[in-house]
Amino acid sequence: MTSYAVVIPTLVRDTLADCLAALAAANGPRPDQIVLVDDRPEVPPGPDALGHALSVLGHLRERTTVRAGGGRGPAAARNTGVRAVTAPWVAFLDDDVQVGPHWCAELVRDLKEASPDTAGVQGVITVPLPEGRRPNDWERGTAGLSRARWITADMAYRTDALKEAGGFDERFRRPYREDADLALRLLDAGWRIRRGRRTTLHPVRPASRWASLSRQRGHADDALMRRLHGPDWWDKAVAPRGRIRRHATITAAGAAACVLRATGHRRAARVCALGWAAGTAEFARSRIVPGPRTREEVTTMLVTSVVIPPAATWHRLAGAWRHRNAPAWQETAR
Repeated sequence: MTSYAVVIPTLVRDTLADCLAALAAANGPRPDQIVLVDDRPEVPPGPDALGHALSVLGHLRERTTVRAGGGRGPAAARNTGVRAVTAPWVAFLDDDVQVGPHWCAELVRDLKEASPDTAGVQGVITVPLPEGRRPNDWERGTAGLSRARWITADMAYRTDALKEAGGFDERFRRPYREDADLALRLLDAGWRIRRGRRTTLHPVRPASRWASLSRQRGHADDALMRRLHGPDWWDKAVAPRGRIRRHATITAAGAAACVLRATGHRRAARVCALGWAAGTAEFARSRIVPGPRTREEVTTMLVTSVVIPPAATWHRLAGAWRHRNAPAWQETAR
């Protein structure tokens, strides 16, 4: 029988209990180990939500260990979990997913069907969207996870392949791009990664209406990806290129308008201001049209569409500078 371990990095959000309950209820061979990596920088005093989450595991509780991640991000947390694993396969889950009712059996089938040169087998992610209305910007962003390659929301890797690659690159401090980086390194080393048939649900968790602004930090990770995998990494990872070039153009037009206005070049300033306004309007429209178009959603899209281009540009430039001499992760991890 194919044995496996499950590693779940967590910030002990409310979703963790549902994640563990679904895992405990899934039919099929049980995991040899479950490793929860508590990645909170500090554990708050008093009754802890982690204790409640662990209580739903039932008989799997005795196979579960908790490791401290120290708040270093999901990549480092997964590496911490892998170091505690002895099984030949390790299945990574995010703490906001819910595996299907036959997930354990389907996972073992996926692993048995893997050829010797297969390093990883990806699960099928489904994202439920609201009925009766169009999804908002945050919901559409979450729905994109169902099309993402190599996403660690449900991803199984050979333990030996992970160790051979040096694990996840811990310079990726957010849950963004660290999965694609690892997959590209494994593919470059001659391994294969295939898609399995097991299914996992990824509900849309509540988020602030300004969540799209915090997501712009991911542009710094894109800069690290470019440094590590070259300017064509988008094509290698089959990842959407995004709007960073348009964001940079809009930001440059707005900055030029301000500078030209301050130096008395009013006509040139107006031209640049019109360019900024046109670019911002197009960006806002692209986000408003597919959404529910409620008053709150439209207001949020208008305001954030003004702020996102300079925020994205700043994070991309900051990331390019910070990672300008970044070596390969294997060299850093030695």
